[in-house]
Order: sequence, then structure tokens, then C-alpha cells
Amino acid sequence: MCQRGDVLNARYEVVAVLDDGHYARVVECMDHEAGGRHVAVKIAKDLDWSSDAAREEIQVLEDLKASDPSNAYHCVQMLGWFEYHGHVCIVFELLGLSTFDFMSNNDFSPFSLDDIRHMAYQICTSVNFLHMKKLTHTDLKTDNIVYVNSDYVEEYNPKLRRKERRLRNPDIKVVDFGCATYDHKYHKPSVTARAYRAPEVVLELGWSHPCDVWSIGCILLEYYRGVLVFEPDDDIEHLAMMERLLGPLPDHMIKRVVSSRKKKYFRKGRLAWDERSASGQYVSGCCKPLKEYMTCHDSDHENLFDLIGKMLEYDPATRITLEEALEHPFFLPLKQEKRACPPTSEAGKCLCLPDKRKLC
Repeated sequence: MCQRGDVLNARYEVVAVLDDGHYARVVECMDHEAGGRHVAVKIAKDLDWSSDAAREEIQVLEDLKASDPSNAYHCVQMLGWFEYHGHVCIVFELLGLSTFDFMSNNDFSPFSLDDIRHMAYQICTSVNFLHMKKLTHTDLKTDNIVYVNSDYVEEYNPKLRRKERRLRNPDIKVVDFGCATYDHKYHKPSVTARAYRAPEVVLELGWSHPCDVWSIGCILLEYYRGVLVFEPDDDIEHLAMMERLLGPLPDHMIKRVVSSRKKKYFRKGRLAWDERSASGQYVSGCCKPLKEYMTCHDSDHENLFDLIGKMLEYDPATRITLEEALEHPFFLPLKQEKRACPPTSEAGKCLCLPDKRKLC
């Protein structure tokens, strides 16, 4: 893999390594054929499976770009691709930090409700666009929600007696389409990072677009709390955490479990889980019913938790769709703000000032 100072394709000079992933390295480069513009280049490992995955991602990105030439749906934009010494390389616009990295650098402080609303609306808009294109992202997590620009200001938090970072602009883009799957393509049994994995995936009942909605529900609760909702060691512990948060799994889903490996998780139609065991005590200590995580009970918080509850519906058939989610009352303030906004400037930026954050 390349290092700082290398020049790829006689054009892209590597200035920094941004990330080392499972199948690719992402580097920041200076594009010498575009006036020194800085871009991100994703370099797939020189292995058959990673090269195949990169080519499949390129197909998805080309499809998305053709369907969204104005880049209105908050998906990261591919600028081009090439091969370099056997590595498939994809060139992207350079973005800011991921929401996970921003939280990590901010001592995992929760986001403000206004920032959550702004980010949530853009995430739902982006992933709903994928669903309309008959695609499931399958790998939604805070690492794959990235700020367009992660500049911040520091503000003193008197409750915590420390400074916290506040975003100047919470605009995001969804990234990493290496696992995105078309409806008509093969669906492998297990997808999504464990912490964001939907119950139908855990139980191997088959999955489609609703598994993305579950992941978004987990992401929004993580933004609200500052930390992960689910951190299980295995599937049965994960299911126990779900039940602690949301109540018992539905009987009809349990009856559909056919995998012998998953069937052993249940006894007499209920999760075979001992709350008195060490694992049981851990789950009881780290998880609680969803509404108990609310730090305030005004209408904004109630609406957010109503939306999250609908996203974390066990049954994918009755889980809220993203088209429905975009009409949820939680997003009404954004629509009211847009209607009240005066004409845009020549640069297309709204001239109205954001409301001050609510205190509760």
C-alpha cells in the first residue's frame, strides 16, 4: 500500500493516510490535474475479493451519480477511479470527520437535539434514496456517516465543568457502499456491524431495506446518548439487550427461526436467558427500557423517541419506512424553518439564522 509522498497514476500525490479498513486504505491526496484540489482515494487491497468488492462499489457509485447529478441526496460523490499496481482505486470528494470520530474526539458527549434532527433528516433522505434505487446499504454505522466539514467551536458545559466541541455545520454524507446490495442480487445471511444489526439479521430470517432503518434507529440513540446502545459479545446477548430495551421478541418471529444454531437460543417460545448469570447481570446493568434514556420530556424529546421506537420495531414488515419517517413530527421544525427562510443568496445558502438550542 502507498505512503505519504507517493504519486498515484502520475496525478494524485499522497499527503496523509486517513483510514486503514478491512479491505482498503483511504488516503488524502493532492490532485495535480485539478489545480491541487485535495481528494480522498480509497485503495483496495491487492486481493481478488477486495478488488471485486471495489468494482461492485464503483458500479453502485456510478448508478447513484447518474441518478443524482446535482448531489442532492447526501451520498458521497465518486469523482473517478483507476488501477494502480493491481489496486483498484476510487477517488472521492474530501470530507470531514466521521460522526464516530467527532464523538470520540469530544469525549463521547451527546449531540444537541437540533444537530440530531438535522443529521437524522439527511441520513433518512440519503438512505431513502438508496431504497428507491432498490439498494440496501447494509453497513450503516456512525463511522459511515461523515461530515461535509467537521469544523467546530468550543463551548463550556457548566454541568460537566468542561469544554465541549459544537459543530459549525452538521451537514453529513453517507459513505462506504462496498456492501450495498441490490434487491435482485444475492443477500448473504449476515450483514451490518453487530452493534447496528437488526433482529431479522441476527435470527437469519432474511433481510431487505428495513434492516437499514433499524441501523439508523441505533445511530440516532447513540447520538443522543454519546455511546453505543448495544455492545454484545454474541447473538444471544444481543437479543437479550434488545428485549431489555424493547420488550419480548414477537412470537411469530421466534416461530420462523429455522436455523438450528439460532433455535438453541429459545426455550418454550422464549429467549433462553438467565438474568442471574454474569452475562444477565451485565445486560441488566448496561441496558434499560428505551424511554428511560430520555433526559427531558418535552415534545421534541418525545417525538425523537417516538421516531426511534418506530425504527426499532422488531418486525421488519411493520417497521417504519424512511419515506414515512421523513414525514414524522420530529422533523416538523426543519420544515417550518425552511418555509420561514427568506430567499437564498447567490451561493444558494439560506440567509436565516438558526434558532437557539432549547434548554431542558
